[in-house]
Amino acid sequence: MNIDMFVQLPELKQARIVAGIRGKTRKISNVKMMDAPDIIHYLTKGDLLVTTAYHYAGKPERLLELVKAMHEKGCAGLGVKQERFLGEIPDVVLAYADETSFSIIALPEQIGLSYVANQVLSTILDQRTNELKTALDTHRTFSNHIVSGKGLPHLLENVAQLVGSPVLLMNERCQLLSSSNTSSPVVNGMEYLHRMGYAFFTDGSRYSSFTLLMNQPKTVTVFPVYTDKAKKGILVILGSFLHEERQSVLLVEQATNVIAFELMKENALKQYTKRAKNEFFLHYLNGQYASKEEVINRAKEFGLHNDRPYKCVAGRLDQEELNLGFKDNHIESEKVFDFVEEELSIFPFQSHLFIKGEMCFILLEGEEGDTTGESLQSIEFALEMIQDRVALHFKRSISFGYSHLCRQFWDVQEAHKEALNALHSGRLSGNRQFVQGYQAKDLAKLIRMIPQEDLVEFCDFNLKKLTEPGVTEMALIQTLAVYLETHCQISETAKRLYVHRNTIIYRLEKIEELLGKSLKDPDTTLHLRLALRIQHTLETS
Repeated sequence: MNIDMFVQLPELKQARIVAGIRGKTRKISNVKMMDAPDIIHYLTKGDLLVTTAYHYAGKPERLLELVKAMHEKGCAGLGVKQERFLGEIPDVVLAYADETSFSIIALPEQIGLSYVANQVLSTILDQRTNELKTALDTHRTFSNHIVSGKGLPHLLENVAQLVGSPVLLMNERCQLLSSSNTSSPVVNGMEYLHRMGYAFFTDGSRYSSFTLLMNQPKTVTVFPVYTDKAKKGILVILGSFLHEERQSVLLVEQATNVIAFELMKENALKQYTKRAKNEFFLHYLNGQYASKEEVINRAKEFGLHNDRPYKCVAGRLDQEELNLGFKDNHIESEKVFDFVEEELSIFPFQSHLFIKGEMCFILLEGEEGDTTGESLQSIEFALEMIQDRVALHFKRSISFGYSHLCRQFWDVQEAHKEALNALHSGRLSGNRQFVQGYQAKDLAKLIRMIPQEDLVEFCDFNLKKLTEPGVTEMALIQTLAVYLETHCQISETAKRLYVHRNTIIYRLEKIEELLGKSLKDPDTTLHLRLALRIQHTLETS
């Protein structure tokens, strides 16, 4: 209870706040009586002191010292039976109480101090009993929900009924997961705060309350929902939720624990399904299924329909974090790929993401009967938006290569190779954060018809001197590839590799020196082009 509730008790209706009216919301956790001048040593935060002020009659300075000491300790307030010994409370004490919002209450003369104390303690005990009963009822409600397995929507409806306000559940990026009553303006407002870099609960607080300034300002209270150390969802209470009430706060905190359990349960199921789906895709790429019919049937189990058009996208982070080991880099890459998967959900086409080592592959599914891929025309725009979001949230850049349209899922194996080829081509050019489509190269098909040992021998003959340990650090292979790709334009090569023109000239001279051939000779450049293409084909086959 607080000071305001204290003076409204039926048994104390003649009590009145004579100073420090602004402090009437101070919480009373206990009540103590005084008949000794050194009572201050026995007071603690939240105490309400009731007294006759016998020891302070005619000593206003001593009473002022008591009030100052109580205020500094965080006491709730001072109740005084002023007529019996004190006469009137000194003006200097009243002035200090008003200044510091420390409530002083004039108690009725006819009521004993012990009666006052008993009434306050009885009220506090009743409140605690009600809190316990509510907590037990809430626990029973949530336990029944867990047993019933009705999921998050039903749980949020229960929470909304208990707090008397609509509630929203959002993930750590303020994207809506579920709600008892969708409120688009509030969702948009929360997403805007997140994009602007606003961090919730950074001070370790149990909850946070603020007003979203929209067409109609809306006050919301948000509670953290902890699912693991890395992820923290947000439960948003709308409307007139009285978050200053201890009972309401405890109720919502109970709800967040159950919500966290539901989220972890759903996430565990999703991870299991995701692993199974990923395993199927990798087995399919490796040709581990006996027949086309088996592939089509297994794909259908994971929502991959054979009669739909697909485009395959290969994605990879442009650079590893140098301060992280192999395992940590892999974990960080998966975080980015999970983020990419969530961002894809806002676009109109169906998407399926798979992870293979340090790369992700995305199958973008067109609409049934779409033979031209018109439903997938916005693929570049979607990937560029995702790149911007990854840069904003992770300070990392990611590049994508995508394939031609394939008419059915059975052809995705070839589309996967095209996406890889497009990604590798962009990376070979030294570009970063690019989106590149596959350009059909008939030469690649011709190369695959030649025995592999002959291809290896050809590459060794033309490129071996550029791939020796002491030479690879000079980036000569990359420089040569970009130089040939730009039709031997030195300035364009320097621009793509982000180095000075003179650096390119030096590297080209070094290449000529190592090869013992001139790069101006058409036969030499043809052989080098073929060797580079064959080398790439061998690496991706």
